[in-house]
Amino acid sequence: MPAILIHGVPDTHRVWGGVRQHLTRTDVEAWDLPGFGAARPAGFSSTKEEYVDWLIQRLERVGEPVDLVGHDWGCILTLRVASLRPDLVRTWAGGNGPINSGYVWHPLAKIWQDRVEGDRFMSELRTESFAEEVAAGFDVPIDLAKEMMSRLDEPMKDSILRLYRSAVTMGAEWEPGLSAVSAPCLIFWGKLDPACQIEFGRKLGASLHASPVIEMDCNHWPVLQRPAEVAEILEGHWSAHASV
Repeated sequence: MPAILIHGVPDTHRVWGGVRQHLTRTDVEAWDLPGFGAARPAGFSSTKEEYVDWLIQRLERVGEPVDLVGHDWGCILTLRVASLRPDLVRTWAGGNGPINSGYVWHPLAKIWQDRVEGDRFMSELRTESFAEEVAAGFDVPIDLAKEMMSRLDEPMKDSILRLYRSAVTMGAEWEPGLSAVSAPCLIFWGKLDPACQIEFGRKLGASLHASPVIEMDCNHWPVLQRPAEVAEILEGHWSAHASV
């Protein structure tokens, strides 16, 4: 049964590159979400529900339950999948993606959710300066921030806006469903994250009855800042539930 890694925003599958270098298992796949390095299917309008449906359909094609892992929006979307289709998920792990009715979207998300301000932000966006802001605000190594932003094309910009505008009340909508998640869960969370605060990682752990949340000494992107640690965390989780 493979491990499937799902990225967040504004990422592609490449955000998992460092983690994958430290994994010993070979049956690991990192997928691009539609609009994020992959083409959007005809009629796909990039809402949170459509991403969940897309993931479910692709996981069904795998043909067996998987070890599912998500970061940021990948965390949110894969948990929704695990709540709706527990038969597709052997184990789940993720972090820095809150699902809680008390969570207040970070300032940039609020800009993207505003139709006027969000459109203006994307039309005026300069990837070089945005990379510098991400590096400074989230402690992402500047070379990795620049690589990330080099892939922020027009389809991704549009997908980000549509996703966030579909998710204004995501926490209240999806939090109740967490009780249906039956897979063994593990949460790793960069505890210095100013956008997705550690308290929401702890609350997510409580909602999932997960083992203690692994609070990492880093910012929003543990997968970029601490890839070896993330790999070790994941392999420990998979090994602990090898007989599931």
